[in-house]
Amino acid sequence: MCRLRPIDLARIAGLSTQQIRNYADSGILPPTPRTPAGYRRFGVRHREALLTYRALAAGHGWDAARAIMQAVHAGDVPRALALVDAGHAGLHDQREALESTGRALEQVSEGRAAVPRGDLRIGEVARHLGVRASALRVWEAEGLLAPRREPGTGYRLYGPSDVRDARMIFMLRQARHPLPQIRPVLDGLRRTGSSDALRAAIARRRQELTARTAAMLAGAARLHAYLDGDDPAPATEPEGAGGNSS
Repeated sequence: MCRLRPIDLARIAGLSTQQIRNYADSGILPPTPRTPAGYRRFGVRHREALLTYRALAAGHGWDAARAIMQAVHAGDVPRALALVDAGHAGLHDQREALESTGRALEQVSEGRAAVPRGDLRIGEVARHLGVRASALRVWEAEGLLAPRREPGTGYRLYGPSDVRDARMIFMLRQARHPLPQIRPVLDGLRRTGSSDALRAAIARRRQELTARTAAMLAGAARLHAYLDGDDPAPATEPEGAGGNSS
């Protein structure tokens, strides 16, 4: 029987020995027998569980990967597979949302979407878009919106172009775009009227989803081999799961 120390597993994945112990205690790794002196006895099965977990995390994220491995080691394989299915379904939903968002954003950027006329206050814009007023304030604090202020009262006033920009931010946020990536889209529209930055942002998100799909497939292959008790590949770190982990 191949015996591995915590440091051996830690080196395989670029972790600390304490993280390996935490993985064992939390059920990410299978039950670990101990020597009469109380030392843990790790083996090949623990190594494969570690690499399976990290391969799953590259596509599903750390929390989902943890839940999958915990279900496996609790003897509830159907739940583990249901969690895998849920991850793929969620990714499909994101892809569908991205495509619909892209079409809607094109309409907004080209001025084909309905925009209220006249100035609106923050509550009216929030109701029009279906967002919280606090979200509009956050976007303003990030420099994405710059509504005028009403003389005397200081209330924010959103003109048609402000509402258009707020709608675009809302749609891009729904498609999981970070706020820093939204700024070039708005800057391009304001400066040149071009939607090139918009198309580039959508293309980047498509690439991210494609990469996640590939990572999920790689994780599924690892999981399948682990459930069958096979050693699917040499003990190398899966791409996308670096040393800093949950």
